[in-house]
Amino acid sequence: MTEMARLRKTHPMMEAIVDEVDGRRMRVGNHWLTDFASCNYLGFDLEPEIIAAVPEYLARWGTHPSWSRMIASPRLFIEIEQELTELLGAEDSLTLPTITHIHLSVIPALAGQGTIFLDHNAHRSIHDGCIMARAWGATVQRFDDDNPAQLEEMLRACRTYPRLVCVDGLNSMTGNIPPVAELARVTRANDALLYIDDAHGFGVIGERGPGELSLYGSRGNSLIRHIGESYDGIVLVGGFSKAYSSLLAFVACPTDMKNYLKATTAPHTFSGPSPVASLATVQAGLKLNARRGDAIRADLHRKTARILDGMKQVGLASLNRSGSPIIEVPIGTPDSIDAIGDHLFNRGIYTTLAPYPLVPRNKVGFRIQVTAANTDEEISHLLEVLTEIAEMLPHPTSTRRE
Repeated sequence: MTEMARLRKTHPMMEAIVDEVDGRRMRVGNHWLTDFASCNYLGFDLEPEIIAAVPEYLARWGTHPSWSRMIASPRLFIEIEQELTELLGAEDSLTLPTITHIHLSVIPALAGQGTIFLDHNAHRSIHDGCIMARAWGATVQRFDDDNPAQLEEMLRACRTYPRLVCVDGLNSMTGNIPPVAELARVTRANDALLYIDDAHGFGVIGERGPGELSLYGSRGNSLIRHIGESYDGIVLVGGFSKAYSSLLAFVACPTDMKNYLKATTAPHTFSGPSPVASLATVQAGLKLNARRGDAIRADLHRKTARILDGMKQVGLASLNRSGSPIIEVPIGTPDSIDAIGDHLFNRGIYTTLAPYPLVPRNKVGFRIQVTAANTDEEISHLLEVLTEIAEMLPHPTSTRRE
């Protein structure tokens, strides 16, 4: 039995069945826990005004449009794409149901029979998209996104076109941001397209400026605006399923590329679209973001900083260097994952376990995800439990990236 199969069978924090939720509390069987595994960073899943917006949309549009978007689109999609394009500051955008749909269809469409340069640390769904592209004739080479010089050397040696460089934005495990400005310089100089998946950054980080309420920046308009880059030679992929708690994803790209993708991607041509309830919560979320989003992000930043500061005080390290609400805690000893997970569960804390082979052995641990809906009392309890975890470990965990 593999390690993952064993954990699925024996550990209560792997594929748990949640019977009830109450705010950020969740009941698994008879056990109530605080949820620190959610990606609903802004807490929009629990916002009463967003929930209240849904019935009117259902009354007007029904539960689900049965057309593929090639056949017809409710005007809601056009309105959302217009609002989204303005928020991002991009030339245009195309919405599709999920980021996984996008990677599996857009990556092959953009790569053709050229070469893909794939970051080792990119999300599994990007790797799957590259596997699909390879089946259609693309070549895939791997590099480290922290090493733009390595990428530049590989691009200079490449003799094929198109050239597509695929990386994560705000990393879903470490919570850190790659050197996008350097990567963009390299790709632009070598006639390559930089493809960035910022699933976890969109809605959380945004443009910097003197009026910002936190280091996350303003408006939550994603990584490109956060670092002050342009969209020249960059395709940005993101989604509403994290910060906005809605089933919808997007590609920010030039209009010519959007029209090409509409003609070549299966999710646009053949797939059923996102349900009306999700389109409703996207639009209601965009309105709420415009009014109160920065204040919510400032509160999220404060809560995250409190956890990171508390971990430092007890000698519990994290790979997080950015202050984002994704806090990976390597435990240093892979064989301790069961005991650590059991202790978290028994003390009423639900996190995301990161066992081998999901991550390399030297990075086995667990991941805390903070949301604006987590209360200060819940964070106080988490810090108590993390102090206990620190005492269980044989030596301080390392922040060094292998």
